[in-house]
Amino acid sequence: MKIDKSLVSGSTTLLILGLLKSNDMYGYQMIEELEKRSQNIFTLKAGTLYPILHTLEQQGMIESYDTETESARPRKYYRLTKEGKKLLEEKQIEWKAYSSAVNQVLGGLNYAGY
Repeated sequence: MKIDKSLVSGSTTLLILGLLKSNDMYGYQMIEELEKRSQNIFTLKAGTLYPILHTLEQQGMIESYDTETESARPRKYYRLTKEGKKLLEEKQIEWKAYSSAVNQVLGGLNYAGY
């Protein structure tokens, strides 16, 4: 099923923060994990992801660190900060209220099975 990109763009920050809740990750890993967990409903390009990561880092919601790898280049990992965890909780509450309201307007239908 193809999802309208405008629906996805409003939830991208929530999705990224949600990915980082359980593990520190590097950019490409986030792209792959998001696709895997969403069964390919959510796909991000690097050109979309990295500006969001940069903004979240500037806002103090995430922080990055480099690790050595077997390849020549170090890999940059991202992790949630205390402020980022708080933002994630707020965004989850917003999402629950939003999705509940949409479902109520649509008559309480469950779209999990399409």
